[in-house]
Amino acid sequence: MREVRPPPSTHAGAATGSTWAQERRSTHFRWSGGTHRVSGTHEQRIGLVQTADELIKRVFVLIDGPPSQDPPCTSAALGAHSPIGCSAADNPQEQPGYMEGPTSHTYFSQRLRLHYVDWGNEAAPPMLMVHGGRDHCRNWDWVAQEFRDDYHIIAPDLRGHGDSQWAVGSSYHHVDYVYDIAHLIHQKRMNPVTIVAHSMGGGVSLTYAGLYPETVAKLVVIEGVGPPPEMVAEWADAPIHERLDTWVQDLRTSSGRLPRRYATLEEALERMQTENPHLTEERARHLTIHGSNQNEDGTFSWKFDNYVRTFSPVRLPLDAQHALWSRISCPTLLVRGSESWASDPATDGRADHFQDAQVVNIDGAGHWAHHDQLDEFLTITRRFLAD
Repeated sequence: MREVRPPPSTHAGAATGSTWAQERRSTHFRWSGGTHRVSGTHEQRIGLVQTADELIKRVFVLIDGPPSQDPPCTSAALGAHSPIGCSAADNPQEQPGYMEGPTSHTYFSQRLRLHYVDWGNEAAPPMLMVHGGRDHCRNWDWVAQEFRDDYHIIAPDLRGHGDSQWAVGSSYHHVDYVYDIAHLIHQKRMNPVTIVAHSMGGGVSLTYAGLYPETVAKLVVIEGVGPPPEMVAEWADAPIHERLDTWVQDLRTSSGRLPRRYATLEEALERMQTENPHLTEERARHLTIHGSNQNEDGTFSWKFDNYVRTFSPVRLPLDAQHALWSRISCPTLLVRGSESWASDPATDGRADHFQDAQVVNIDGAGHWAHHDQLDEFLTITRRFLAD
């Protein structure tokens, strides 16, 4: 049998669901990405196929023979008449903490290939979940699992993070992130959208909501209003030549900074737990697995680009930022961990710039309140969204 080559794709998952057209009784399949041959006629070899997935399944039948007739490894199959080698451990859906995951997709913004996950339920109201700096979209999995029945949830990897492309030659400016999010919302027609965001992703979401207030239904932002006001004022008061010089020096440092390599996944896991001691081992392992890549030599490195550590010397002026916040017309929930380094926006005056904002402090939580006190965060968020 001749080799069957899958059609080239421009983005992840492009082949899934693509239509194939039969050309009489020839041995060709024509697809938008090219022409592919299978020996024999359609009826003799693989019959009529409508999708790329179906073609692939039938090709494997030709190579490996018909699928085994053994019953699947499910609880119904287990017991006195269970197939040889089948046990409860073989079925992931029956394992403690099992979570049916999202599907992976790609979109393009400013010519960058950016990644997002989709939790399904497309008929439901849209919800966007935006992660923070040096994080990734799978950090929302526990929250998304709780709201996936009520919302159509999309969670992107910001440029330079997770499985999104690194922005070579970019300073990862705040407004570039804003454009990426605005483009995703526009492309996926998520208007009006409910946004749940954390840290840097929260700041990006607040700017977007101030820019296009009519497109946002509700906002939940975990420590996304930035550093304490005194820290921001100190930066703003620095002469521009000092800020630019700091930026130049930071970039030079980043250019010589190689991604750290961990000998094992367990070593990377230990680093994750050190960064946030509130994490359970299960959650830390999940974040580590989805936040790292295995290198060719078998070591592990974090997925994010080290250049995301460098901040642009030119930022939105503080008064412009406050003006954008004042344009946000939807109900806004500002969440803070009581053990975080971030100051309380209710007492430092920043919450006063919003039309309709409430501030909640979660005891026993640090900067990642949605990880540190998940149940409390879910209760507060569910109540806010229901109002």
